[in-house]
Amino acid sequence: MKRRDLLKLSLAGGGIALAGTSQAQSCSSDGTPAQFVPKKAPDAEPLAGELDKHPKCPYCGMDRKEHHRTRMLVQYSDNLVDGTCSIHCLSLSLGLNIDREPKTIWGPDYAATAEPRPLLPVDALTYLIGADMKHAMTKRSKHSFASVDAAKEAQTKHGGTLAKFDDALRESYIDMAGDVAMIRKMREERRKRAVEHKSHS
Repeated sequence: MKRRDLLKLSLAGGGIALAGTSQAQSCSSDGTPAQFVPKKAPDAEPLAGELDKHPKCPYCGMDRKEHHRTRMLVQYSDNLVDGTCSIHCLSLSLGLNIDREPKTIWGPDYAATAEPRPLLPVDALTYLIGADMKHAMTKRSKHSFASVDAAKEAQTKHGGTLAKFDDALRESYIDMAGDVAMIRKMREERRKRAVEHKSHS
């Protein structure tokens, strides 16, 4: 199955509501999905200084440098670029930019020792889905590895299933409802703790 077809199928399966294509193209101001179009100017060299250009995830606000082991980057065919904290938020970008063809998608090599982890084209990565390893924005981890052997070693230690990027993307859409509920609950608890802390200070 071609990736564009997978993205459309995943979008439909995830139940994400989008405006019609003609409506989206005619929007001259913010609206759904126009408000989620990447805001920065087209970038022909997205990897150069990517953490400086995209320090925060536009979908959840998380610090991409802090979450460099799970961050992702997508360059669309018009050279607009989205830098996200995770494959969860990447799936939002791909779904909301359904009429914008991804040119290149990069993910991190979790096993690398460099900080931040280097980004590589996702087609060169092996994914480990469902290992007992913490991951940003999702309960079921989806870590990526440049080396198949490194992925297998992590699998031996932490469990999970080896897969390719398209499989991990599909599973991200499948997990979306549960992950959103989990994130909403965590953020509400954080707000309550902040209020309680303020009232006691």
